[in-house]
Amino acid sequence: MQEIKIHPSISEIPQEHWNQLIVDNNPFIRHEFLKALEDHHCVGKSFGWLPRHISIYETNKAGKTSLIAAMPLYEKYNSYGEFVFDHAWADAWQRAGLQYFPKLVSSAPYTPAQGQRLLAKPQDLEKVASMLLQVAKEIAKQNNMSGLHVLFPSTTEQQWLEKQGMLVRHDCQFHWRNNSYQTFDDFLSALTAKKRKNIRQERKRVQQSGIKLRVLSGHTANEQDWDDMARFYQSTFDEKWGTATLNAAFFKQVAQKMPDQIVLVLADKDEQCVAGSLMYRSDTTLYGRYWGCDEEIDKLHFEACYYQGIEYCIEHGLTLFEPGAQGEHKIARGFLPTLTQSSHWLVENPFQDSIKRYTEHEQVAVTEYIESCNQHNPYK
Repeated sequence: MQEIKIHPSISEIPQEHWNQLIVDNNPFIRHEFLKALEDHHCVGKSFGWLPRHISIYETNKAGKTSLIAAMPLYEKYNSYGEFVFDHAWADAWQRAGLQYFPKLVSSAPYTPAQGQRLLAKPQDLEKVASMLLQVAKEIAKQNNMSGLHVLFPSTTEQQWLEKQGMLVRHDCQFHWRNNSYQTFDDFLSALTAKKRKNIRQERKRVQQSGIKLRVLSGHTANEQDWDDMARFYQSTFDEKWGTATLNAAFFKQVAQKMPDQIVLVLADKDEQCVAGSLMYRSDTTLYGRYWGCDEEIDKLHFEACYYQGIEYCIEHGLTLFEPGAQGEHKIARGFLPTLTQSSHWLVENPFQDSIKRYTEHEQVAVTEYIESCNQHNPYK
């Protein structure tokens, strides 16, 4: 017997049940991370991210009930924090006298990183994926939502979603891959001489500036460290006229609950903390997320956000480093263009032919962009 539930808060689902469905210990889908977002009002009405998580329970013949599938899901009233831009779609709906918002989004909020969206043990995915997708579609229909958007799903999930006839959107990020490097110099030796020289010069600039770097985990970072990082995070949004959705309490709770998945790089100058970079890790992948500073120091951003991350991956045997969205400047520092994808389903689509052509043109444009970027490959 199976039971399907919709949850307005992830706290309604036991942490151990949810986490046992996660592959690769992905930090952004872990119960602790999503709960911290809810606990400290980083999602909710004020930011237009309302939790609508799906869970599917199964009771066996012995009467034991277990969680066999789940889906992180949000009712959205804007497109902020998604990194898959659909403003043109929303404008078209409005011009046609239709409501684009609310919509449903399956995603890790504010996080353009690939990961599970259809949570299940690998051997059960085919069995439960259809149920999760059908439930999500029914939620959209029954609540007058425009559709469902599954952002940055795993490769396996994306392939399955495409087979279900969903619209597919393409984009490009820049990722670093660990080619069994033993040291940072091993990585440098794989680059062309010019790129190798430039990186060494950039790192030397930071050393000569008097900066001292600290690489911390959730175990070793203290309250002041997190207050500093929260200040840097806020300052970045203040400078860019964006909306800072996270806060110090959120950072501290995640660090306390997931200490081994924290990589916090802080930069000190004259005994003062002046900049910081926050990364998270899974069992195989490092994810760069936030950067900020009180003082602009030449090349420090590259050191704290990229080179320290690469060194961490090499030292800890991680195979992939996703430093975040956008940024062609990453190519010269060893990050290569990588295709990212998402899947979309619309309840009512008066622009079906137009949107299909739009996605097809977008796919061609992204392919051409990746090919163009590959012409500047920094490796030998």
